[in-house]
Amino acid sequence: MNTFKKGAILLLLFILSAQLLEARLKSGKPSGKVKGKKPPPGQCNQENDSDCCQEGKLYTTYKCSPRVSRSTKAVLTINSFEKGGDGGTPSECDNQYHSDDTPVVALSTGWYSGESRCLKNITISGNGQSVMAMVVDGCDSTMGCDKDHDYQPPCHNNIVDASKAV
Repeated sequence: MNTFKKGAILLLLFILSAQLLEARLKSGKPSGKVKGKKPPPGQCNQENDSDCCQEGKLYTTYKCSPRVSRSTKAVLTINSFEKGGDGGTPSECDNQYHSDDTPVVALSTGWYSGESRCLKNITISGNGQSVMAMVVDGCDSTMGCDKDHDYQPPCHNNIVDASKAV
């Protein structure tokens, strides 16, 4: 096979691989795995029933979340954004801690969209009620089970991690 044909085939394979990857990311399908590490004693805050990584367990990671519409379905979880709470560090958007009495949220990586939703309000509806909450942080869907993530697993791709006020 001549060099031109080899190059054309490689380019075609690259284009097909890129298209498959793009389709996979847009659909919110898994993008990989992270292996759990046992947290050192006292290093994983389990307030609000937060999970701690288990040694050797594989956790799914995501780079994207389902498309956003007026009726996007999500899983609402509870998180403390206060200092010492299970959120860990100050919120990424404003480098501040927030009272559990303030309606704030962290969104899965895909919805957080590289801080593009920082300090914007979203409407959360369920059980016949709605509430507005400000986006102050991301819930990392791409990494986890390490000190930076409080030894908690990566978030799923459809999480709205909310303060108790929500």
